[in-house]
Amino acid sequence: MSPWLTLSMLWLLAALMMSLGWRWQRRHHNTGIVDALWAAGLGGGALLLAWLGSGAAAPRLATGLLGGLWGLRLALHLWRRVRHEPEDGRYRALREHWRGDQRKLFAFFQCQALLIPLFALPFVAATTNPATSPSWLIAGVAIWLTGVLGEAIADVQLARFRAEPQHRGRTCRRGLWRYSRHPNYFFEWLHWFAYVAFAVGSPWAWLACSGPVLMLLFLRFVSGIPFTEAQALRTRGEDYRAYQRSTSMLFPWFPKRSLDPRNE
Repeated sequence: MSPWLTLSMLWLLAALMMSLGWRWQRRHHNTGIVDALWAAGLGGGALLLAWLGSGAAAPRLATGLLGGLWGLRLALHLWRRVRHEPEDGRYRALREHWRGDQRKLFAFFQCQALLIPLFALPFVAATTNPATSPSWLIAGVAIWLTGVLGEAIADVQLARFRAEPQHRGRTCRRGLWRYSRHPNYFFEWLHWFAYVAFAVGSPWAWLACSGPVLMLLFLRFVSGIPFTEAQALRTRGEDYRAYQRSTSMLFPWFPKRSLDPRNE
């Protein structure tokens, strides 16, 4: 099957899934479900493209298995947050800005559905790869492990910090969060280079570069860091401003020296 036809199928399935997700948020008043569905849809896209792809078995298997596992881990992590926590402040602010207009929320869910085939382009490149390069496969697996394990560790460190009542209104500066304000986003971005490695030798190899490029643009300028930091400033104020002054935004680096004891 043509990969473009497969992407069209993926979009239709994603649109249906997001419609059901929109109905769920109407009942539960929690738009955060959209993030869990996006991760699940993209992980499912990796499996679908690997199953229907025309490339060699090894890059297809690596892409389907690792892309699917990435999506499953992230979707389950986000689902647990949605089920056990109030609506994320970013989405609560968006709901208030739109005055609860369900038409706008439905359009928002459908925009997320459109993003699933867009972000699945690296999977197209990898699953149409006719070549099998053991060295690039090993490199891709190593990158994937670094990215996914790094993101999982950052998520666990933040969850443990937030679970302690004395930290309410405070900013996590533990572990990886000491070196980056968004280590989870950094490792999420890094993980997309795995599919670049799997696509080496594919006639569509250049498409794989869209993964890290799109993810960096969205995280840095669209839906990631801008919304997250705006919410952090609303809820943590000067504590987060001090964190901004001392800590790298995305790429991990040693924190700047500060007289503020909160940065120790």
